[in-house]
Amino acid sequence: MNSSDNNGDFRLRGPVLLRGKRHNEKQKSTTDQRLLAQQTNIDWLHTDPWRVMRIQSEFVDGFGALAKIPKAITVFGSARVKPGHAYYEKGRELGRLIHEAGYATITGGGPGLMEAPNRGAQESGGLSIGLGIELPMEQSLNRWVDLGLNFRYFFVRKTMFLKYSQAFVCLPGGYGTLDELFEALVMVQTEKIRKFPIILIGKEFWGGLVEWITTRLVDEGMISPEDVDLFHVTDDPAEAVQICVDAHADAVEKLKRRQEELAAEQDRISEQLDRFDCEGKRGK
Repeated sequence: MNSSDNNGDFRLRGPVLLRGKRHNEKQKSTTDQRLLAQQTNIDWLHTDPWRVMRIQSEFVDGFGALAKIPKAITVFGSARVKPGHAYYEKGRELGRLIHEAGYATITGGGPGLMEAPNRGAQESGGLSIGLGIELPMEQSLNRWVDLGLNFRYFFVRKTMFLKYSQAFVCLPGGYGTLDELFEALVMVQTEKIRKFPIILIGKEFWGGLVEWITTRLVDEGMISPEDVDLFHVTDDPAEAVQICVDAHADAVEKLKRRQEELAAEQDRISEQLDRFDCEGKRGK
């Protein structure tokens, strides 16, 4: 068989080229036919390729819904704390203060210490955002959420928290709050994201954990001493918000200085180019 004969010995099936014996088998149906045919077996809904599409759609929905929100502070906390509890009222105050400082409030969208900041933000006229999660036990977005999304996958939801927040504030909470806290600390420590404020509210509640971090982890070399500076602890919601405001003002100032340095460097480069241009003209 010459090369020209071999080049014609193939069949295309969609983007796939089949050459040799495999192409001789008559195709029983086309991709379009299979797409439009009525299907009784829907097991494909639970296969990994379909899950990838569903995960992608969650990212698309999240990015689309949150792309235009203003600067925001995310608040984490327990879903189990009831209205009227001291923690709840502190969370409500925090939501109000976040709005007054010019930020939107983002939470996990559930009850308890997620609801409290949403409520404080909405009651004071601020933007209240809730990013919920599908759980085995029924949990809907709280009624104080103005803009809400519900996710199937924790990692997609966490990406939204990290991408659209300028600070994290942790009220007292359990495993979920700890997960979100340490996720943020790791991302900042490993420089996956730029450093931003992480604040724990409740010195007594968080005291044991903070002591364990600052003694056991540091003393045994599990983290560096400077890693302790990645978070702040306070009892005062106003101080927590002020830490965020000051950190952001400092970041803006650094960016402005950098902008001025780049502008000065550009001026120096332009002067050098002009000088070379003049010398070239004189040489002619």
